[in-house]
Amino acid sequence: MGSEHIDEVSGISTTGHEWDGIKELNNPLPRWWVITFYITIAWAIGYTVVYPAWPMLTSATRGVLGYSSRKDVKNELAAAEVAKGKYVAAIQAKTVSEITADDTLREFAVAAGGAAFKVNCVQCHGSGAQGSKGFPNLNDDDWLWGGKADQIQQTVTHGIRFASDPDTRLSEMPAFGDIITADQIKQVSAYIAGLSQAVSDESLVAPGAKVFAENCVACHGDNAKGNRELGAPDLTDAIWLYGSGETAIAAQVRAPRHGVMPAWIGRLGEIKVKELAVYVHSLGGGE
Repeated sequence: MGSEHIDEVSGISTTGHEWDGIKELNNPLPRWWVITFYITIAWAIGYTVVYPAWPMLTSATRGVLGYSSRKDVKNELAAAEVAKGKYVAAIQAKTVSEITADDTLREFAVAAGGAAFKVNCVQCHGSGAQGSKGFPNLNDDDWLWGGKADQIQQTVTHGIRFASDPDTRLSEMPAFGDIITADQIKQVSAYIAGLSQAVSDESLVAPGAKVFAENCVACHGDNAKGNRELGAPDLTDAIWLYGSGETAIAAQVRAPRHGVMPAWIGRLGEIKVKELAVYVHSLGGGE
């Protein structure tokens, strides 16, 4: 190694590093910086002694304090359960109509029901409960079985066409492709479409009204407003589950599709079903 080089200007030795004629001085680190550095090392060693730190084959060192973040979370969850216990007990004891009439309980049920909806219902009804083709929009005022809180609870509890629940909601529209002619299906589809929109051929509406009167009023009513006791939809409001227009209506008349909703009582329990019913009722379309 060569001899130590002293900087001519400062009189301080250099490290031997040089860039573009600029030499690096070998100044000692500031004392405060060195002390701080040693303190951080001591702090780190002390931390690993006091708290869980060193990983082992199947666990980690527990630390002399025996601290556990899992235990903290468990305690916080337990405290939260205790805090909401009185609300849960009240929801269990009251009907959904009574819950919706109580501002505090309704607010709690809507929050809890909204969380349950995101876990269990968005797959069909969408994250905003807006529905999609074949899955009803829960924000509007169109309800096959009624939009009161207790009616929604009944639907959530027992489902729709859910074979394993004896109290499930049932409605079966016949396949009119086996009952009336193709011309009659075209006519009645034009009549039904004409109740809420323009049709392609107005001459089909009058004979379609006759076909409707002979085959459809038993469920949908003389005014085509539907029948909630039977789950028969209102055909005059321009809200369609499987698509609007004469072609879509004709397809449903010819070979109707029947959706299925699970009965949620067995999976979620009475309290969570009530919270879901209150949440759905709060979306804006509840009656």
